[in-house]
Amino acid sequence: MVNIKELNPASSPQAAYGARIRRFREERGWSQDDLAPKIGYSSQHISAVETVRKPPTLRFSRKSDQAFGTTGTADSFEREWSEMRNGSLLEGFPEYVGYEGRAVELRLYNLGLIPGLLQTPEYARVVAYGDVERGAITAEQADERVAFLAQRQAALERSRPPMMFVVMDESCLHQAVGGPEVMNAQLERLIELASLPNWIIQVAPFGMGERRAFHLPVNLLTLADRSIVAYAESQAQGYVERETSLVAPMFTTYHQMQGDALSKAASVAKVSQLRKGTP
Repeated sequence: MVNIKELNPASSPQAAYGARIRRFREERGWSQDDLAPKIGYSSQHISAVETVRKPPTLRFSRKSDQAFGTTGTADSFEREWSEMRNGSLLEGFPEYVGYEGRAVELRLYNLGLIPGLLQTPEYARVVAYGDVERGAITAEQADERVAFLAQRQAALERSRPPMMFVVMDESCLHQAVGGPEVMNAQLERLIELASLPNWIIQVAPFGMGERRAFHLPVNLLTLADRSIVAYAESQAQGYVERETSLVAPMFTTYHQMQGDALSKAASVAKVSQLRKGTP
C-alpha cells in the first residue's frame, strides 16, 4: 500500500497550495500519474509540489488551471501563486499593478502613510515588518512585498516616464515610522522627487477638514489610449474600476482636492520644515 503523506494546509501558503492540488486531483479520481500528462510535469514533480518539497511556478499553476478548468476563476491556481509570490497582496492589487506599469499619468492619494511608490526601501521595510509583528504576514512575505514595491518603482524609470500627481494627507508626514533616521531619509526622498519635472507632490493640510474628498487611499490612472482606471482599497480588499462613467467623477473630485491642497512649493516647504524639526 502506498504511504500517502498527510498534509497540513494551515502550516504555510505553499502547503495550502499543495493540499489544494491534491484535493482537486482526488476529487476527479486522478492519480499523480493521471495528472502528469495533462499538465506536462512528471508525477514525481507533482508529488513534490503537493508535499511542499518543490515550490509551484507560474507555468505549473497555469497548466493546473487548464487541467482543472479553473483558469480565470476565484479558484485559480495562478491567482493563488500570485498571492504567494507577491506577499499575500490584497485582492485586485495584482490586476491594478498591470495597469500601473503602462500608465502615462498616475494620480495618487494616501493618508496615514507615505504612498508606496514614494517610499524609501527602509521606510517600506519598516511598514512591511509592522505587519509581521502583528502576525498578519510572514517575514518572507514582508521581504517579497518590499522587493515587489522596488520593482514597481523601477518600472516608473523609463525613457518617457509617466506624469506623477500625488496628494498626501498631512497625516502621512506626521506618522512616525521607523524612528527619526528613517523618517528623515523619507522626507528627503519626497523633496528629491518633487524636484523632478514629472512629479507634482502636494500636501492636503489638516485644515482642509470636511473638504477632504477621499477617506481611503485612491489611485487613478490614465493609459496611453486615454482610457482611465481607478483603484481603491480598504483594510481587507482592493478594487479595480474601469467603467468610465464611474471613474470620471473620481478624477473630477481629485482635481478639486488638488485645488484645495497646498501648492507644490508650499508642500515642499512644509516637508522641509518637518525635516529640519520645525512645526
